Amino acid sequence: MVLDSPGRPLRAAELPDPRPGAGDLLLRVRACGVCRTDLHLRDDELDAGHLPLVLGHQIVGEVVAAGAEVAGARRAQIGSRVGVPWLGWTCGRCRYCTSGRENLCAQARFTGCDRDGGYAELTVADARFCFPLPDAAAVTDVQLAPLLCAGLIGYRALRMAGDAERLGLYGFGAAAHLICQVAVHEGREVFAFTREDDRVGQRFARELGAVWAGGSAERPPEELDAALIFAPVGALVPLALRAVARGGTVVCAGIHMSDIPSFPYVDLWGERTLRSVANLTRNDGEEFLALAPHVPLRTAVTTYPLEAAEQALADLRAGAFEGAAVLEIA
Repeated sequence: MVLDSPGRPLRAAELPDPRPGAGDLLLRVRACGVCRTDLHLRDDELDAGHLPLVLGHQIVGEVVAAGAEVAGARRAQIGSRVGVPWLGWTCGRCRYCTSGRENLCAQARFTGCDRDGGYAELTVADARFCFPLPDAAAVTDVQLAPLLCAGLIGYRALRMAGDAERLGLYGFGAAAHLICQVAVHEGREVFAFTREDDRVGQRFARELGAVWAGGSAERPPEELDAALIFAPVGALVPLALRAVARGGTVVCAGIHMSDIPSFPYVDLWGERTLRSVANLTRNDGEEFLALAPHVPLRTAVTTYPLEAAEQALADLRAGAFEGAAVLEIA
């Protein structure tokens, strides 16, 4: 499914089979999560690295071929199941890459943005940035796919919140429904914020362990120690700052957000911290994927066939499902 230009619907197309470079894996895509970042690219809120473009960066794939430099490696075994995340390549030489901050590499290339992604039957990915995944008998392709971005970015955002005991989650979609479970597993109290009239989403949050759920403009019954903002709505930032206690942290967890309105300094005062999450590191992925089965994570998924990718994006835009959407490509 190809994006020819932002603002236009994706179209089905027959493309030549991709060929792996020396350090790449050729993958048969089994499932690909539908991410809000895909929607931002589709709607011209983020710039695509090239056009036409195949979106998709939460890829569960099966290795069908390997480049000369990785052939024989464990993750390159034919038939192995691997996951491909948003971070698709980094230079490995800059001051960010050499200090454990490869997520900030200025030359980074991203799956489904700079490199063609997983809204396809076949894709190519740099073997160094693929994660080995457990056997299919343990967890299905569609259950794993959302972990590769919603889970990973949510996990990085959660770690930025430190040891916060009372945690607010603004926007209860793909990332928040996973991180809510991780936070509860770690013994934190979760307060979920949704659209004002989203009673279904609020009930869903409570089912996953949130101690309170309400509209985004509501004040929680207790001051928060930290808040993670997953909804791409800048107006939530002042609301979250007012909800956290002195010394609290507000983390903006999306790659794109509408403009943040001005707010009085008193909302930030009291040693409150406002910070953002940028991408992920491979270490984030290794830690999170090792943690997931111990929670254990329950992934709420709505599936679509590949040819319904445009409908999946429209449903994501409309908030038409709980949890995550996944393209199932058999």
